Amino acid sequence: MPKYLLQASYTAEGLRGLLKEGATKRKAAVEQLIDSLGGKLEVFYPAFGDTDVFLIVDAPDNESAAAASMAVGASGAVQVRTTVLLTPEEIDRATKKSVSYRPPGK
Repeated sequence: MPKYLLQASYTAEGLRGLLKEGATKRKAAVEQLIDSLGGKLEVFYPAFGDTDVFLIVDAPDNESAAAASMAVGASGAVQVRTTVLLTPEEIDRATKKSVSYRPPGK
């Protein structure tokens, strides 16, 4: 199953909800969302700084990951940045692909 790194930042509305519910209830809500799409929450780390939560999620496909990201983003309580994570084996296969590319100005 593909893996995704999600970096979530709460809006003021989201922070008010976090203060009301706490982080364990937010983690449970995220697990329910990911489970409903046939995925699995692997990592949920609250943090402070520019990013409030780091997550690693297994999702069946890009469409499922996009659906989760859009649902969360549409709530207005959280901004999410999603990164598709690749395995070393996928990179190995990528290095074997032939590509045609011309750098700018060459």
